[in-house]
Amino acid sequence: MPERRFRFGYVLASKKVSSFIQDSLINHAQENGIDLVPIDLDKPLIEQGPFDCIFHKLYGPENPTAIIVDPIDAIEKLHNRLTMLDVVNELKIAGDNETIGIPIQIFVGENSESLLDAITSQGLHFPVIAKPLIANGSADSHQMSLVLKPEGLEGLKPPIVLQEFVNHGGVIFKVYVAGEHVKCVKRRSLPDIPEEKLGILENLISFSQISNLTAQDQNDDSFAELIEKAVMPPSRFVTDVANQLRDALKLHLFNFDMIRDEKVGNRYLVIDINYFPGYAKMPNYETMMTAFFLDIAREKLNNESR
Repeated sequence: MPERRFRFGYVLASKKVSSFIQDSLINHAQENGIDLVPIDLDKPLIEQGPFDCIFHKLYGPENPTAIIVDPIDAIEKLHNRLTMLDVVNELKIAGDNETIGIPIQIFVGENSESLLDAITSQGLHFPVIAKPLIANGSADSHQMSLVLKPEGLEGLKPPIVLQEFVNHGGVIFKVYVAGEHVKCVKRRSLPDIPEEKLGILENLISFSQISNLTAQDQNDDSFAELIEKAVMPPSRFVTDVANQLRDALKLHLFNFDMIRDEKVGNRYLVIDINYFPGYAKMPNYETMMTAFFLDIAREKLNNESR
């Protein structure tokens, strides 16, 4: 690549700036010819550019040659929990033994007469996970609940999405995607719920982040051991799923949460997809993101040479 520098402008919420645009990322990108530049929305873009790439959601005629990461209409498709996972069922994964799918889920609107009737008619069984319909990153969109018994439905306020809860060994696989770069990490998740415990647990358990709920009878050491022993899904399978999702979603920056069915060990389920996730939670995220930035820079050079 020619020895020129590339200016990547970004427009991010202050919370995302503090978590993602860390000094380690800025320095690593600079060492590789990428300058990360904040865009001031109170000033004309033409006075701040030109930019070789702009992320996250700003585009206009003042910088028509910039590569935009990512299209707003593609991002908005992930804001609806009922439809965000539809694309998973369209994937053509040729794994050795592994299969990919999604849990059973239904939408319950404000005018629905009976939550219990909606569940039974669609073949759902308790426990189920109740999620707000809208997934836009707001605090309200993270107000999820685990419903263990029919009585727990009384505490829910539609519109909501009810999703099948599948025992998955208390481990979730978070797969981060940045263009063609894919990284899978293990995190602790909801603990398995044996049928014999359903009768003694509460009807409804609320939590702010589904992947952060911890079992009351397990300590940090036991969770760490659980995570350490968990077998990662085959890397070829993970990459294949990630690449096909990237193409289908038409997005560069996203992650998806995947679990492994405890009853069918080679059955994997995608339970959530998020745009521009917390990449900084990954070890050495600077390396992955800078590699992605360089891919964009090469694309920009190719466009300029045409």
